[in-house]
Amino acid sequence: MRRAASSMLWMAMTNSISSPTGRPPAPPVVNPVLLVAVLAALAALGPLSMHIFLPALPVIALEFSVTAGTAQLVLSVALFAIALSTLVYGPLSDRFGRRPVMIAGLVIFLAGSAVAAAAPGVPLLIGGRVLQAVGAAAGMTVGRAVIRDLYDRETAARLMAYTVTALVVAPTVAPLIGGLLNDFAGWRAIFVFSAGLGVVVLLVAMPKVPETIGERLAGVGLRGMIGGFGSLLRVPQFCGYAGLISFGMGMFMAFIGAAPYVTIGVLGRPPTEFGLYFMLVSAGFMLGTLTTARVTKRVGLDRMLVFGSALSVCFGLVLIGMVGAHIWTTWAFFLPGAGMAFANGLIMPNAQSAAISVNPRLAGSASGLTGFLQMSTGALFAQAAGSLQNGTPWPMAGLMLGAAICALLSITMLPRLGRLRRS
Repeated sequence: MRRAASSMLWMAMTNSISSPTGRPPAPPVVNPVLLVAVLAALAALGPLSMHIFLPALPVIALEFSVTAGTAQLVLSVALFAIALSTLVYGPLSDRFGRRPVMIAGLVIFLAGSAVAAAAPGVPLLIGGRVLQAVGAAAGMTVGRAVIRDLYDRETAARLMAYTVTALVVAPTVAPLIGGLLNDFAGWRAIFVFSAGLGVVVLLVAMPKVPETIGERLAGVGLRGMIGGFGSLLRVPQFCGYAGLISFGMGMFMAFIGAAPYVTIGVLGRPPTEFGLYFMLVSAGFMLGTLTTARVTKRVGLDRMLVFGSALSVCFGLVLIGMVGAHIWTTWAFFLPGAGMAFANGLIMPNAQSAAISVNPRLAGSASGLTGFLQMSTGALFAQAAGSLQNGTPWPMAGLMLGAAICALLSITMLPRLGRLRRS
């Protein structure tokens, strides 16, 4: 069974592969299955390191005698650091290559883990977390560019679906791992564990991830980086795909930001029950990404985006209907949430592949810019979901439907869909 699955994935990766210019790419120097697995691990370091520490936040506040708001900075500042770092890593990987940037990011991640594990107070702990975030952002950004260097747009979308799945699995299991480490060995063990994962990924990635960029961009300074971002933002297709990515993340983060409050505070359910129901949402997203991996080549990337965006709006309307009918149960919220997550799984890998395919010479810059827009928009929706709480599920449902509608409207910026509708 395992050998058959590996063979199917190998065929999915190697069939109909061409470079962005139409010429056959140089063959990867490693097994494509292993390459994607390593890139998925690189991408997962970021969300795992951000979420694994969540159960320890109350302990940190108590140990260092700080308020909950101050302890929360350990998370929020790190998230902001990831968003900014993705802007830098993309252009740097276009200029210096994928491997050097990847390795530098992993080293920074290890340094941040060590600083955080030994931190005598909150300021140094925040500093260590920022270093962790800056380092982890390299794998999240460079991995997408590596896949796009090697494969055509539709094939890259299928392969990115596997790495995006890792981005969902990591934050799903991370709080459980962090809680166990905190309970049995103390909160500092969380950073020791993170450092150990970083070492393993570094040792595997160095020999297994080849340099994939063909022509490096010379002389990329601050002006060149801004110019690259500006040239991308002037392309309607890029803005459309980036909008799909950003509002798709906004949809997901609005749920994450509000669902704990609704489940525990409004419905009065225990935290454990929320964790179990949240796995349903994660499963929906993973099912969507795996569906993308299997059918995008046959259906077409743009058609998948249209279908996924429309489906997310439909499930958003179902959620609004449940709230309006005062059917306030966990199933009434989490089933539409899982449906929207499934639709998001159809959107995200395809939109990411398409966004960094707009200008293959700026694939790294496009990956960094979309990462920044994605995380910034997600943070805004999560903050809004927390700030607008009024004792009802309306803020959660309204924000999720609003994000889904904005994602669907982003499709209007894609001229390719004019030909799609005529076909």
